[in-house]
Amino acid sequence: MINDKKVLFSGMQATGSLTLGNYLGALKNWLTLSEEYECFYSVVDLHSITVRQDPAELRKKARNLLMLYIAAGLDPEKNCIYYQSHVSAHAELAWILDCFTYMGELNRMTQFKDKSAKHADNINAGLYTYPVLMASDILLYQADVVPVGKDQLQHLELTRDIAIRFNNIYGDVFTVPEPYLGKAGAKIMSLQDPTKKMSKSDENPNASIYLTDDRDTVIRKFKRAVTDSDAEIRYAEEKPGVSNLIEIYGAVCGKSFEEVEKEFAGKGYGDFKLAVGEAVADLLTPLQTKFDELSKDKAYIDGIIKENAEKASYYATKTLRKVQKKVGFPERIR
Repeated sequence: MINDKKVLFSGMQATGSLTLGNYLGALKNWLTLSEEYECFYSVVDLHSITVRQDPAELRKKARNLLMLYIAAGLDPEKNCIYYQSHVSAHAELAWILDCFTYMGELNRMTQFKDKSAKHADNINAGLYTYPVLMASDILLYQADVVPVGKDQLQHLELTRDIAIRFNNIYGDVFTVPEPYLGKAGAKIMSLQDPTKKMSKSDENPNASIYLTDDRDTVIRKFKRAVTDSDAEIRYAEEKPGVSNLIEIYGAVCGKSFEEVEKEFAGKGYGDFKLAVGEAVADLLTPLQTKFDELSKDKAYIDGIIKENAEKASYYATKTLRKVQKKVGFPERIR
């Protein structure tokens, strides 16, 4: 607990480009949390290299992600926004926690199986121990809560198991984190395959709306969005494409599904798709304007990177030194 506030940790990978799904599902909700929590938001670039990356491209995407955090409204004075790779304690604690994690636990991680299938030519040890690094990310800051989607809940449960196991051996070292159960973000699906989540790594560029897509691109992608032949704007399980568009419009405009259905009763899919596209483009315009301003202010962004890396390192190192002492490493001579 810092400044009498509970601590919240979250982060996003520095690969691909953030999508509308990332914004409405997570980032939008982050904006309201700094009043209640001490928030650490990481650009998780260590996790990114389990898949081969172009170095220059990774650096560019990491910086863009950090700027998008700020452009979306996260105040770097109130939130610690930092690169994971700039805080060496993440990797140091991960090795120690590797030694307190069982093979059987890692073998049960479904994401390892999924990613191994996608990257069969590069099934590396980092991909296998990825959940332990995630546990390190969270436990370093003594996080009380972690916002997680269903796909990451298994990793948070492992984090809790590791923390409890360590505490049982060495005493009260780690805060055992809870999943953040605030207002759920909208679940945004692919525009081309509405049975799958919108993804920043989708190979079909028309499937996702990226936060940096210009207005014409946004509207064009919505015009091409998959719907059905029913021609009725109605939220229903058997109408995944239309339901996805209703979810998006409702999330952007602050309307219930029923209100969206009423607004577009008797109208065709063409009118509805255009309205959704325009609403999303309007939402993204101020974010993109701010992003462009930040992109031109190198000194400001460099200052944030330096200051927040120092802040994150301060809190992370406090935990790491405590852990190192508990496991028996020699004390450092100052």
